[in-house]
Amino acid sequence: MVNIRQPLQVVNDTGFDPEQAQSRLDQVFFALSDPIRRQILEQLDGQALLVSEIAAAFDVSLQAVSRHIQVLVRAGLIQQERTGRISRCSLDAGPLLDAAVWMNRYSKYWQQQFDLLAATLADIDERKAASPKSAPTRKQAKKRTPRKQ
Repeated sequence: MVNIRQPLQVVNDTGFDPEQAQSRLDQVFFALSDPIRRQILEQLDGQALLVSEIAAAFDVSLQAVSRHIQVLVRAGLIQQERTGRISRCSLDAGPLLDAAVWMNRYSKYWQQQFDLLAATLADIDERKAASPKSAPTRKQAKKRTPRKQ
């Protein structure tokens, strides 16, 4: 089950704090910087799991996995529900949307590279189509002649 609990922020909203938004984004990128934390998010995609179920997939201690989960909770990427000693985690994709929106601002740079690559490939295809067919090389000519027996 995927939750999105953060409300959308309107840019002109008086309650919008750019420093707070930047801090949240820093926490999200820090949380995503570790491969174990990314794998935990993958495990939680579409399901809620107990901490012990999450930890079973890793070759580290339960305490180490719990620390990783706490980083993800602070970043807002995981919601944790506790019932006594049992802790169930679920994915909250809202902060991922914020990170995706931030990264999308820079897509124009790699899109320009793709456009340049497409133009170069089209130019190569035009040159190939316009060039005259060359005569077969000596080696190719030898291969085509039947052998005498």
